[in-house]
Amino acid sequence: MNWLTRLLGNRPDLESLDALSRDAILRWQALPQPDLGKPQFETRYVVLNTEATGLDVDHDRLLAVGAIAIDGALLSPRDSYYATLNPDPAKALAELLTFTGNGPAVVYNAGFNRTLIERALAEHLGVEPEWCWLDLYWLLPSLFEEHIDRPARLGDWMKVFGIETFQRHHALGDAWVIAQLMLAAQSRALQAGTSSARSLADLERNRRQLSRQP
Repeated sequence: MNWLTRLLGNRPDLESLDALSRDAILRWQALPQPDLGKPQFETRYVVLNTEATGLDVDHDRLLAVGAIAIDGALLSPRDSYYATLNPDPAKALAELLTFTGNGPAVVYNAGFNRTLIERALAEHLGVEPEWCWLDLYWLLPSLFEEHIDRPARLGDWMKVFGIETFQRHHALGDAWVIAQLMLAAQSRALQAGTSSARSLADLERNRRQLSRQP
């Protein structure tokens, strides 16, 4: 039994949440499923990022979340969200659901960031979003092999593209970096005929599979 199964088995009662958080969850649950086959420049992507007590996903806990939307290939600092989980994690995470909607969700290093977010949503809200997750950790070396042909640190890609941010290792500061990298990935993917969130997800999956081959 994995951590998500255990948490969802002990999910909080919806009625135990405050009215605003409860209503936010109900509205989110009523959203239609996204059309992952739509052209990516007609799709709203949301970059998600975290701050945690450390880098051990099995033992460290989520402290804060940051999110920035890329809507119609446009990126605006105003279309963003940041919250610490203390003192009200349910409220912070319910508002994150409202901001993110039905996805797709973009992260860098899903093994860490996706896991922390999913664990917190299960623990505090009892929900398990079925977002289409896109991990630039794998997508970027697939699209820009001439620069880096393997998974690398976020800072390495910042150097490649000359990207800066207002604060490194801050949930929203690094989300701003990831969002700019996503714009570059969208442009390169379109040139290669990868024109939707679904096809980006396929490209990522293929890259992962290739990495497992001897």
